[in-house]
Amino acid sequence: MKQGTIIKIISNQYTIHSKEEEIIATPRGKMRRDGAPVVGDQVEYEYIEGSYRIHRVLPRQNRLLRPAMANVDQALIVTSMKDPDFSEHLLNRLIFLISLAHVEPIICVTKVDLYDKDAEKQFTWYEKAGYTVVYSYPGSDDEDLKTILSGKISVLCGQSGAGKSSLLNRLDPDFQLQTQEISKALGRGKHTTRYCQLHPILDGWVGDTPGFSSLDFSRLDLSEMDKVIKDFQPYLGKCRFSDCRHLKEPDCAVKQAVENGEINPVLYEDYRQIREEFS
Repeated sequence: MKQGTIIKIISNQYTIHSKEEEIIATPRGKMRRDGAPVVGDQVEYEYIEGSYRIHRVLPRQNRLLRPAMANVDQALIVTSMKDPDFSEHLLNRLIFLISLAHVEPIICVTKVDLYDKDAEKQFTWYEKAGYTVVYSYPGSDDEDLKTILSGKISVLCGQSGAGKSSLLNRLDPDFQLQTQEISKALGRGKHTTRYCQLHPILDGWVGDTPGFSSLDFSRLDLSEMDKVIKDFQPYLGKCRFSDCRHLKEPDCAVKQAVENGEINPVLYEDYRQIREEFS
C-alpha cells in the first residue's frame, strides 16, 4: 500500500502526489458514502485491476469546512481595500472560522496601490493582537509573503475578486491561473477558480479555492471560541466566572478590556453576535 497527498479533486478524479509519482485515483464506494476525502488529506492507495483506488484517509491534523481542505498549516485571508471594498466584519468572521479549525490565520491585504496608505491603520488592531499582516500589490517583491509560505501547506481564502489568483500568478507565473476583471454591474467578483487544488510553491503547497459565498457557524462547536481568538487570550481566566462566555456576565475581563480600548470593539461585536445567534 502506498501513501500520498491529495492535491486536486475534479469530480470523482483525485490527483495524489507522493515522492515517487503523481497519479489519479478514485475512492472506494464505501468511502464516498461515509465522507469523501478532501484536498490535503494523506491517503493510502494501491493499483488494482487497471486503476488506482484510495483505501484509507490517514488521521487529520485539522479540517476546514469551506474551503474543504485538511492538514493545513495556515490560511491566508486575502482581503482587498477596493473592488471589492474592505469589510472588517467579513475579515473577523473568516478569522473566527479559521481559528475554530485550529489553523493559523494570516491577513494578506491586496490592491494596496488602490487606496490611501492611511488605510493601513485599520489593521493596527490585528497586528496588536498578534496576527501576521502582509501587504501585496502589483510590482512588489512579496518577500514577506514568500517567507511565510516557504515550507508550509497554506490555503488562500477570502471574498471573490480580492485577488487570490492574481497573487499566486505573481508569486509564480507558472501557475497561469485564470483571472478576470471585477464585474462592475454586479459590484462583486466573478468566480475565477473552478476547483480546489494545491500548487507546489517554495518547498511547500498553497491552495487556491473558490471564494466564500456564505459563512456558516451553525455546524460548529462554539463553546471554545473565545480560546482561539488571539485578542481575548491575555484576558482569559481573569473573569469572575470560570465558564464566562463574555456576553452578559458581570465582572468579565474581556468586556472590560473592550471598554478600556484594549480589544478591537468591532471584532468583539462580531463575536457577540455569533455567540448569541448560534449558541
